[in-house]
Amino acid sequence: MQTFISDISGESYPGSEKISGKLVRNGILKEIVKVCPIFNGDSFLSVSELNQYRQQYIQNLLSREVGAITELEQTVLDNIQHNHILADEASEVKQERLSTAQRWADKIASFGGSWKFIISFGVFILVWIIINIYSVQEKGFDPYPFILLNLILSCIAALQAPVIMMSQNRQEEKDRERAKNDYMVNLKSELEVRMLHEKMDHLIITQQENLLEIQQIQAGMMREMIEKINNSKTIATN
Repeated sequence: MQTFISDISGESYPGSEKISGKLVRNGILKEIVKVCPIFNGDSFLSVSELNQYRQQYIQNLLSREVGAITELEQTVLDNIQHNHILADEASEVKQERLSTAQRWADKIASFGGSWKFIISFGVFILVWIIINIYSVQEKGFDPYPFILLNLILSCIAALQAPVIMMSQNRQEEKDRERAKNDYMVNLKSELEVRMLHEKMDHLIITQQENLLEIQQIQAGMMREMIEKINNSKTIATN
């Protein structure tokens, strides 16, 4: 198998990983020159080494943009380095194992915030009032002003409020997790788009330099042809 020696580390790599320094973008090239000042367009490095310096370049770029790199930014950098897709991980928040109390809290909060609860509880109160009004002659079990009913309503409200708050607090945690995932996906997309723009700019500049070099070679060939023609005419005249 054909191999080559990296001009950065001096180690041997397969020929399939060989990359010319001319293909390295300026931003990444500056990171390489910091470590290996002799590296230039005529040097060669491997794909793994290029990925390492690309990671360093992105990290420095992110540090200049946001300051200190947090755990979220570091997760994005690791995913970029290993070519992982954050969207797959962020599409759904991981299902947490709920205790029995948490499941009951979710069910009670879901039922307490529905029209089914409002209608059924309204019917219950109406039936309660009607029974006690029509039973007033027989001294109903909760005559007007319905003290027992007020006590039941107060107890339900006192118990329902903390149960709903428990469910909402857990929902807020899920929302925060989704917001973190969205932030990481957007940050990764922004960094990759920026790198893509820089790569396109580098390719355009490289192509322009190659075209200019070709034009210079063609101009030289044209001058040589003109000189030969002129010499031939001079010899024929003489």
